[in-house]
Amino acid sequence: MFTGIITDIGEVRALEQAGDLRARIGTGYDTAGIEIGASIASDGVCLTVVALGPDWYEVQVSAETVAKTNLGDWCVGRRVNLERALKVGDELGGHIVSGHVDGVAEVVGLHPEGDSLRVMFRAPEALAGFIAPKGSVALNGTSLTVNEVEGAEFGINLIPHTQAVTNWGDVALGDRINLEIDTLARYVARLREWERSSRAP
Repeated sequence: MFTGIITDIGEVRALEQAGDLRARIGTGYDTAGIEIGASIASDGVCLTVVALGPDWYEVQVSAETVAKTNLGDWCVGRRVNLERALKVGDELGGHIVSGHVDGVAEVVGLHPEGDSLRVMFRAPEALAGFIAPKGSVALNGTSLTVNEVEGAEFGINLIPHTQAVTNWGDVALGDRINLEIDTLARYVARLREWERSSRAP
């Protein structure tokens, strides 16, 4: 589990397609404290560490993960939001994030507002109903609060601090963004579905 609070910006150093996609990610983490098999959320995708170096780790990405996320857009030099897995006793500063991406949203608007940046997204239609004003979403692994929703489009505000400590400083129109809906919204929707089905004759 994760919190959506980014703790490092990594860099894609190498990509190799050999069966699955293998990626080497440079990091500021102390890799001596990372074990093979550890989980690291990379742009919001929970990936398993399969190799380690002094300032890098490698992950193996299945074809299913590439198909369901934006990891197929990765290229050497790309900056990546990183978060280590949550430990018991850690501060929960964002919201509960699983690292299991639900779909890919598209950046459809960028509007400066004072020192902040309002970013508009278009979510997949199947996920739009899970996104609510003042609710939480994880976008490229970052826990963010939804400002407004209109149909499948929604907006968030990026304050300067968020832009500085994540890869959101690189955001551009048309970017494909990993979207994970709030776990609470998922279970509320499932409960309503179950209630409807249980009342059916």
